[in-house]
Amino acid sequence: MSEDVQNAAERKMQFLYHLRSKGVTDARVLNAMESIDRGPFVKGIFTDRAYEDMPLPIACGQTISQPSVVGLMSQALNISARDTVLEVGTGSGYQAAILAKLARRVYTIDRHRRLVREAREIFDALDLHNITAITGDGSFGLPDQAPFDRIIVTAAAEDPPGPLLAQLKVGGIMVVPVGQSDTVQSLIRVHKTEDGLEYDELRDVRFVPLLEGLGKDS
Repeated sequence: MSEDVQNAAERKMQFLYHLRSKGVTDARVLNAMESIDRGPFVKGIFTDRAYEDMPLPIACGQTISQPSVVGLMSQALNISARDTVLEVGTGSGYQAAILAKLARRVYTIDRHRRLVREAREIFDALDLHNITAITGDGSFGLPDQAPFDRIIVTAAAEDPPGPLLAQLKVGGIMVVPVGQSDTVQSLIRVHKTEDGLEYDELRDVRFVPLLEGLGKDS
């Protein structure tokens, strides 16, 4: 085994061990995160930090979430192989790529055309053909494709957005960071039942704010 291959194997093993230590224990999520290399989603001067458990800057003033948070959010969704998932906030595309390994179909929407274009290129390179990436105002969801089995929001809202809750199937789950952008936010899991909505608070997080409208590059 070459030194490069051995180093890559050790790095992957450490990466998965760290995810488990942070509470990512679902076997399907761990397998998905093992199969999707975070490297291609991190560009420029931060490429050598792609395997660290930290958020990193990407284009358009956005960030790629730290892997442990991606894992915990994916785990909280409890996705089955038959589910259709909506992601609001494509960003780098890393979270959508993980979701694509867990779900039947993933729709991901972002207000920045450049991010959507670059994410599509990576999805194509990785042969992830069950992802549809769209430029648009994610705060209104995708009513034409609704309802969804699962919804994940990767930007912080003051409250779980009403239009997104309306597009969630009964029996569905939404995971969303809630709180003001300049304070600690809470990661919330919402179960939609026949009787209404049930909320679980999962952990403190920090995300960029969920903004309406399209980005200046769109």
